[in-house]
Amino acid sequence: MSGDGPATGAGRLRIVATPIGNLADLSPRAREALLSADLIACEDTRRTGRLFQSLGAAGSERRPPLLPLHDHNEDRQIGRVLERLEQGDAVALVSDAGTPLVSDPGFRLARAAVAKNIPVEALPGPSAILAALVVSGLPPYPFTFVGFPPPKKGKRRRFFEAHADLAHTVVFFESPQRAAASLADAAAVFGETREAAVARELTKLHEEVLRGSLAEVAAEVAERGKLRGEVTVVVAGR
Repeated sequence: MSGDGPATGAGRLRIVATPIGNLADLSPRAREALLSADLIACEDTRRTGRLFQSLGAAGSERRPPLLPLHDHNEDRQIGRVLERLEQGDAVALVSDAGTPLVSDPGFRLARAAVAKNIPVEALPGPSAILAALVVSGLPPYPFTFVGFPPPKKGKRRRFFEAHADLAHTVVFFESPQRAAASLADAAAVFGETREAAVARELTKLHEEVLRGSLAEVAAEVAERGKLRGEVTVVVAGR
């Protein structure tokens, strides 16, 4: 059981939620955490660099060093981040958008920090999962978030089959390129009459939510072809 006090001289790992589209959604607390950090571990240094540009002069002048930490290098970077934390530095962890760890990198780092009794703090904020859930018109709880379906058709169908009998709401992400194919497979597995909502461009100027049966929203997306923006799908329970 972990419950001892923080490691001597340990810094603090701050898990900072960033906007999923509308930059005005960055909270004052998150802004201060980013500007005051000694190091920022981020999924994409270019995306995080643009976020700092949006903070104005203060962001440009006070931007801490950026360390890339993503799915392909997280294991290698954990040691470097832990070393900084053990030296007493404040490290902010961000993903490209939304809340880190949730279908984004950072879980292994947070777990490693917890194992060393380094304080881990959440700065809550935007989440595409919750945003899509509350505008879907479907029961908001209980729900299960299942991440991204596999890109290949056979594995994707088996993925949906594993969740088809859940009696509560299911939420998943999809890329705009695969949305039509994924929704068609979801309709085939969950059933064409199952209620669903497809949300895209959440919090942005062209935010849109398509609601109806899985067959209806799948047909609408297929007719449009490739969508713009990341897609979040909410499906009613069995």
